[in-house]
Amino acid sequence: QVQLVESGGGLVQPGGSLLLLCEGARGIFNVGWHRQAPGKQRELVAAITIGSTNFNYANFAKGRFTISRDNAKNTVYLQMNNLKPEDTGTYYCNDVREHASYWGQGTQVTVAS
Repeated sequence: QVQLVESGGGLVQPGGSLLLLCEGARGIFNVGWHRQAPGKQRELVAAITIGSTNFNYANFAKGRFTISRDNAKNTVYLQMNNLKPEDTGTYYCNDVREHASYWGQGTQVTVAS
């Protein structure tokens, strides 16, 4: 069973920054960060392949968010800068493998004055 743990969320003012972490206890493969705001569907924020050879960003994330990873630490990061109130939501990481997909429990991000 793949276990993913997200951390790094919190309350931040508009314009602030947060660094989210996604740690996999038994390794971590191709990973996407997703988010879900209250009353809205879950959406992809950014994704990275296992070798950091391919990246994918949602339009709202381009120029503000950066996804990266440290395979030695089984960790994928999401650096979020210039946060806006509309970035508020629960952020989840998703580890996609050949025959299965795994989700963490999520970390809450709230952007408010």
